[in-house]
Amino acid sequence: MNKIIPAAAGAFALAVSLTGAAKAQDFINVLTGGTSGVYYPLGAGLANIYGEKIDGARTQVQSTKASVENMNLIQSGRGEIAFALGDTVAAAWAGDEEAGFPGKLDQLRGIAAIYPNYIQIVASKESGITDFAGLKGASLSVGAPASGTELNARAIFGAMDMSYDDLGKTEYLPFAESVELIKNRQLDATLQSAGLGVSSIRDLASSLPITVVAVPAQVAENLGAPYISATIPAGTYDGQEADVPTVAISNYLVTNASVTDDMAYAMTKELFENLDTLAASHQAANLIKLENALDGMPIPLHPGAERYYREQGVLK
Repeated sequence: MNKIIPAAAGAFALAVSLTGAAKAQDFINVLTGGTSGVYYPLGAGLANIYGEKIDGARTQVQSTKASVENMNLIQSGRGEIAFALGDTVAAAWAGDEEAGFPGKLDQLRGIAAIYPNYIQIVASKESGITDFAGLKGASLSVGAPASGTELNARAIFGAMDMSYDDLGKTEYLPFAESVELIKNRQLDATLQSAGLGVSSIRDLASSLPITVVAVPAQVAENLGAPYISATIPAGTYDGQEADVPTVAISNYLVTNASVTDDMAYAMTKELFENLDTLAASHQAANLIKLENALDGMPIPLHPGAERYYREQGVLK
């Protein structure tokens, strides 16, 4: 009967441990959002790219409640890369309790600024809502509770000297559920912070006549960075015949400080070197530009990402 002497047993255990660590490091869990938003299809596309292009990588795509949950999951090491809104990332780094962060999330590290989220407020034509003031007394879904969308909604209402108390009814629902309630005439409008052409609003616009509600330019002026004035171009959704002013805010890809420099480098490199492939997952990827990758980054860069940007001349 074969026996393993203590020293050999220790060496064997160490080898197993190191192998396990290597395999764990090669696992990439991509944290996204709801399946009807933009994060999910882009995350699925990114996971496919990483699985094909990063040697030995095994990938998984996780649907979540998006920005706030994603930052908490990254902090606890339960994901390797995550999508999040810029104001949420800043709030997580600051430990903003009202935003859903009881303490500073000090393990967050930046990978890249990607595409902007547009605040898209869409009402059924039947509701009679034609402008932001028309939301008073109406029923509105402001996104899942304490999600990045809902944090955006709070900020925008504050900038308009309004609050949820001005609404007839406030619903806290993800995108797809909000749209279903509007279709069933149980809800007047939905506020969605997402890339242009988000599938939930496309679905709604193809089902019934809609109004895309303008967000006045003064909102971006009142809120300041990271909010900027933006436009939802005519024809983005069925029945939308004119450009609609709104505000936008950058999205970021975020990782954990414990991810190795080589892995963070590879995730950054393969993102920017496969944008054409990623655009097949969702048109929002067309707005991701290497020259904008560091714009407004609210947290420290991961050293692996920094190495890639120095190679590309984005960082001197």
